[in-house]
Amino acid sequence: MKLTIHPLTEDRWPDLEAVFNGRGCSVARGCWCMYYRVSGKGAYTRPSDDQRSLSKAALKALASQDPPPGLLGYQGKTPVGWISLGPREDYAKLAKSPAMKPVDDQPVWSIVCFVVPSEYRGQGVAKDLLAGAVRYARKRGVQLLEAYPVDRDEPSAPEAPWFGSRSMFDGAGFEEVARRKSARPVVRLKL
Repeated sequence: MKLTIHPLTEDRWPDLEAVFNGRGCSVARGCWCMYYRVSGKGAYTRPSDDQRSLSKAALKALASQDPPPGLLGYQGKTPVGWISLGPREDYAKLAKSPAMKPVDDQPVWSIVCFVVPSEYRGQGVAKDLLAGAVRYARKRGVQLLEAYPVDRDEPSAPEAPWFGSRSMFDGAGFEEVARRKSARPVVRLKL
């Protein structure tokens, strides 16, 4: 599947809602891709209705800022996926994460999350979103793109499809630069 990729803007907000409200996207509806953007302790397993509403409003506010908080993928005019990316410092929780903390002080953009409704999975949507993110980052003058995929070859690999798979990032030319947990490498692509 070849997608058209667009940054999230205020006028594209309904398209993001369509993706997040898609079948199989309950985790996305739980945090609205704000979990790594805020600091604090604790698991984010069962957010309250108030937390979900606040997260949704916070992401919607980011849609009017530059850089946008991520990109939407379209098959024709239908929104079929989302990728969250931006400057690493926009993701406050990464600084404290045992697996995803900064490798060094180089300026990088981080890819943190993919959201693809179940009806579009297995069709290359995440791969196309990743390719679109690389193109977009190059246009923005980003020098290093970093991600935190799941290495499914490891027996302890969590079921966390929103991070993407290591093999997908390997195929896009990313290289491992750190590994603090057996199934969670930190990968980078020099642009």
